[in-house]
Amino acid sequence: MVPWLMLAVWTGLVVAGFSLAGKLDSVTRDGQADYLPASAQSTKVLQAEAELPGGENGLLVVVYERPDGLQPGDREAVVRGHTELAKRFGNDPATPPEIIDSADGTALMYALPLDREAIDEEARATAEARDLLADRPNGLNAYVTGPTALGADMDEVFDAVDATLMLATAVVVAILLILTYRSPLLWLVPLTAVGVAAIMSMGVVYALTQIFDFTVTSMSSALLIVLVFGAGTDYALLLVSRYREELHNHERPIDAMLAALRGAGPAILASAATVVAGLLCLLAADLNSTSGLGPVGAAGIGSTLLVMLTLFPALLVVLGRRVFWPFVPRLGVETHASGSRWARLGELVARRRVVSWAVPLVILGGLALGTVGASGSLPQLDQFARSTPESVAGAKLIEARYPDQSGQPLTVMSRPDQSREVLAAVESTRGVAEAEIGRTSDDWVEISVIPVDSPESAGETATIKRLREHVHEVAGEAVLVGGPSAERLDEAETNKSDRNLVMPLILLVVLAILGLLLRAIVAPLVLVATVVVSFFGALGLCNLLFEQVLGFAGLEPSVPLIGFLFLVALGVDYNIFLMTRVREEAARHGTVEGTKRGLAVTGGVITSAGVVLAATFAVLATLPLVMLVEIGILVAVGVLIDTLLVRSIVVPALTMSLGSRIWWPSKLWRTG
Repeated sequence: MVPWLMLAVWTGLVVAGFSLAGKLDSVTRDGQADYLPASAQSTKVLQAEAELPGGENGLLVVVYERPDGLQPGDREAVVRGHTELAKRFGNDPATPPEIIDSADGTALMYALPLDREAIDEEARATAEARDLLADRPNGLNAYVTGPTALGADMDEVFDAVDATLMLATAVVVAILLILTYRSPLLWLVPLTAVGVAAIMSMGVVYALTQIFDFTVTSMSSALLIVLVFGAGTDYALLLVSRYREELHNHERPIDAMLAALRGAGPAILASAATVVAGLLCLLAADLNSTSGLGPVGAAGIGSTLLVMLTLFPALLVVLGRRVFWPFVPRLGVETHASGSRWARLGELVARRRVVSWAVPLVILGGLALGTVGASGSLPQLDQFARSTPESVAGAKLIEARYPDQSGQPLTVMSRPDQSREVLAAVESTRGVAEAEIGRTSDDWVEISVIPVDSPESAGETATIKRLREHVHEVAGEAVLVGGPSAERLDEAETNKSDRNLVMPLILLVVLAILGLLLRAIVAPLVLVATVVVSFFGALGLCNLLFEQVLGFAGLEPSVPLIGFLFLVALGVDYNIFLMTRVREEAARHGTVEGTKRGLAVTGGVITSAGVVLAATFAVLATLPLVMLVEIGILVAVGVLIDTLLVRSIVVPALTMSLGSRIWWPSKLWRTG
């Protein structure tokens, strides 16, 4: 009766969840300020620009190129295209464009400000601009680029992410579950439950945005899907494994499920609590996109836990033993974990304890050296994987054809009564090519600054820092320096400070949870240390992979922190699943024998869970954004290292080497 009641309740919740989940896109924001540090100057510049006449105006840059050299009639086509754009986007079509010729005679370029009142959104404006420029001579290429076009192309990529990711992840999980269970029916049950968890997660996140003020970006929305599918499938694998064991001891499926929940439930709860607590540590981050990921991911894990401990068990009980066909567990038939490959591995590790933990740790330490000399932050124009949008191609063409004109404008915001002094300070700053006063309001004056050096170069970065220092001496906190390059600088510097704050916080929270769960001090320290070593080994290996194999221009600044969070929280999960069973067995058989028994019983299911989780994160590598590709590969590699090497060999070897001392100061330390 209870399982059927549970199914009825969840049917109603799913209907309500569907309506809320569909609204999540309406609160997803991908504006530049949504990814920037909340306290950074560049973020405040964007907010100040919105107060100027016309708001935060857009800017298109159009560059034409004929590789073999411009021909008669090309310039007329450029002027004609400018006139069409001016008519559409609120500029005076009678004003002649300031067309800049390239030194080699192959390109023409002009900039076109966009009146916000004349456009609905960046994506539509960029698409319309490209359509309007289609009328041009054969062989004359036209590229629409600039800040507005770059933002539009990024939005277009993000718009296709969620649907593609949901489908790809579901297919991958389905294939892995079929291979794991070798049953025509059983794989459908966890996949259905995880699908419900995904819907509920999106609905809960939307509901929370109506109550609390946090940022939901397309990045966090994509990670939510992967996290729910990966964690939900892991919980299902662990619960099914314990349920199958208990079906050999209980006649009624509901009794077997209750026993399975008593056995596996605490570990699953501790696992979810670890991930949720780690995610909520992100609230301490200053970067908007990173801090917003915390509540988004925590809501996803919480929803998944609820589904997998209520709806999923109810489905299994209702379907009964036949759901396992053709490998139906029979009452009274003993399992033979002692003769499995995991039992043999445990015996081997027991005989070579020191070698089993020392050699892998040396290997991981060597891999960690791959972080030495790694490339700097990923440049803005190299954020797209596998394909090059028109805005990026145009920006790179400008860099190549206009080496002296490729400086990206910076924006200085000054109070009106200090604008002349600030302008003089800007013009006298080394590295500034030119500066002029633009729009004004009662509160702000906009000064447009063109630096000498190319965007995101070391020279431009030094100019931004000098400029901020120089204008601060003139006007104090009342003057702000922003613009695209300043935004990237603020993002990189904030990511560094966030890592220094959030990483230790995550470790402390995870240690506390492990200490409460295992009622020990030594074991949590050992487990967390192995996961940290695993993370740095994975990061070093992936750095080499990104640069030498995939050819990425650098590491996205947010990747190390997000990768650390997932690998520590999720990596500790598998140690929780192993060590809670080891502790249970050690209380009856001693630590060494308990470790071998715990590994024999949990080895297969934990490895399957690790492979599934790695595969779900690896799906991110199919997306066209380098940031998501890097996160997906880093987490997938780290999970595989942790599952196949650290948890299977290193942790059991360290546990057996330490013996009962690993449980200090609990009672098991004296008796185990």
